[in-house]
Amino acid sequence: MATLKKRSLLLSGHATSIALEPEFWAVLDAMAAERGVSLAALVVSIDRGREDRPLASACRVAALKHAQTPQ
Repeated sequence: MATLKKRSLLLSGHATSIALEPEFWAVLDAMAAERGVSLAALVVSIDRGREDRPLASACRVAALKHAQTPQ
């Protein structure tokens, strides 16, 4: 089983932490770089569109969708 890596972020003025597998963090870091935003800004945008889904799950889904999109 992959070890989770926890990162702390400030979302809408609130400190939070998210634990994801390193592979998901790598995709999220790449997404942020491609968009020219910080990782925190990317996670804020994911947070805004996640509805009732837990934030970690929403981040995994966003990373998966990005990885499946032809570049």
